[in-house]
Amino acid sequence: MKDPRVTTFRKALEGLVDSLDATLRLKEWSETEDAPDPLRESASQLVTRLATAGRMASGHFSGSVADVARVSTMLGAMRRLDAAYVVYRHRLGGSVTEQDHAVTALRSEIDEARTGAL
Repeated sequence: MKDPRVTTFRKALEGLVDSLDATLRLKEWSETEDAPDPLRESASQLVTRLATAGRMASGHFSGSVADVARVSTMLGAMRRLDAAYVVYRHRLGGSVTEQDHAVTALRSEIDEARTGAL
C-alpha cells in the first residue's frame, strides 16, 4: 500500500504549482477584465504554499525505497520552484528583458514540475 504521506507531498506540490501558475497568469491578465475568482484565490495562497513547501523540504522523509524516491523528486521540484520564484521576484524591478527571462525560467520550472514530479 502506498504511504499516505506521499499524497500529502503531492498535494502540497500541486498547490504550489497552481499558485505560481496563477500568479504568472494574473501578471499577464488584462487590466480591463476582472480575473476569475479561483485564479485570484490560488494566487493569494502562494506565500502560505511556499512556506509549507519550505517546511517539507527541510524535513527528512523515510519510507519504502519507491516512496522515498517519489518524495525526493517532489521536494527537489519544490526547491527549484522556490528558487525560480525568488529570482522572478528580484527581477521584477529590472529591465523588460530581465523580467521576461525570469518569467520564462519560472514557467519552465512549473512545466517541469508538472511533467516530472507530479
